[in-house]
Amino acid sequence: MPPSRPTPIVLLLLFALTAVSSSPLPPEDGIRVVSAEKRIDLTGPIVKVFLTLKVENAPGASDASQVLLAFTPTEVEHLAILKATRAEGKRKKKAYVPLSVEASDLAATPNGARLYSVLLSTPLKPGEKTTIEVLYVLTHTLEPFPAEIGQSESQLVYFRDSAVLLSPYHCLEQVTYIKMPSNRIESFTRVDPTSRAGTELKYGIYSNQMPNTYLPILVHYENNRPFAVVEELARKVEISHWGNVQITEQYKLKHGGARHKGVFSRLEYQSRPSMSGMSSFKNLLARLPPRVHSVYYRDEIGNISSSHLRTDSHKSELEIEPRYPLFGGWHCTFTIGYGLPLQDFVFESDDGRRYINLTFGCPLLDTVVDDLTIKVVLPEGSKNPQPSVPFETEQHIEMSYSYLDVVGRTTVVLKKKNVVGEHNVPFQVHYEFNPIFMLAEPMMLISAVFLFFVACIAYLHMDLSIRKSL
Repeated sequence: MPPSRPTPIVLLLLFALTAVSSSPLPPEDGIRVVSAEKRIDLTGPIVKVFLTLKVENAPGASDASQVLLAFTPTEVEHLAILKATRAEGKRKKKAYVPLSVEASDLAATPNGARLYSVLLSTPLKPGEKTTIEVLYVLTHTLEPFPAEIGQSESQLVYFRDSAVLLSPYHCLEQVTYIKMPSNRIESFTRVDPTSRAGTELKYGIYSNQMPNTYLPILVHYENNRPFAVVEELARKVEISHWGNVQITEQYKLKHGGARHKGVFSRLEYQSRPSMSGMSSFKNLLARLPPRVHSVYYRDEIGNISSSHLRTDSHKSELEIEPRYPLFGGWHCTFTIGYGLPLQDFVFESDDGRRYINLTFGCPLLDTVVDDLTIKVVLPEGSKNPQPSVPFETEQHIEMSYSYLDVVGRTTVVLKKKNVVGEHNVPFQVHYEFNPIFMLAEPMMLISAVFLFFVACIAYLHMDLSIRKSL
């Protein structure tokens, strides 16, 4: 199918959008984008955008302490993570320094874009240039079209964006690359100069773009990658100072791609695996911590034996298969549980406090978690818990009760929405613990056994008969 060409009405609309959106926003004085390269990865169900900005602070301007990034309201709604680094040094000594990113309190741009501030570690002096690398991930932005497909049909999706970089700054030169998973591209918007090479589209090079310029594009292409979406993930981490950390993860999984229509044929699915159910998935890979033990995988019916565990000293991989392949719109629920050695994950800090070091996020690869809840159940008697997570989360404290508990266990609850693989970073929970509390449960058991024997001895020496003794 040949690429679609814009109609005169569309061209007029694009011109109007550009003219309206080019009104300047007062950004950091003197900043301009010398060159911008935007690379969009559409090879999976999650959209990843890599942005390289070479910015300059104009001579005679004041020192610049931040660089602004602009996102459309739709992008803000689906933005999962936003990270930025600054290149320092030259050639072999070049290093990338992480930068803080926060929502800007400046007024919205004329086209409703939301601004985010990249805070520079050292201010950019007048006449200086620097390079900023930006990564942001968008979820649930790929729209299946058609919305329903049969068992043997390929999955086609829409992707919407801008041919040029939406920025509050004047851009001297910019280019956009879009990478697709296959050569099948049904159609794409042309904004000259536009070219295609295999699975990649190139928009640009565009020169001398005014601030807040937006040129909408639409790409319709084939994407048969499984759209695995974890609607709810509840992870429970139980710490026992007797030598074990027990983790239980409850999943509510669905296929978020084009909905399946018609009747499912198991015979066709198994006899023609390369043609039938191309966008479905029948297995998932979970990346677990090293040295796991007592691993189980089950659902409401019982244990599921179709899983394979591979372990070494650096990682553990669990390949799981649901009871049935998942097509668009289908759901399944299951539970994964495993144990970890205490000495590998719980440590003592210099001030005498204990802390557990775990990985945030979801162990399933290439998935989106809509709602993640992590509960870290501390040993009974723990006090003053302090979670340390490198990004914003909802946090609160509650009490949990288990076998032989007297006062209950302090539980740290962490919640976050729209979680992707880039959130799989270490986090810690610090707490105070007196080892004397480790004797509480053994003493309770010893006391119970002692009282039981005392009761037996007392019973054997008691005379409960009503006749008179001689």
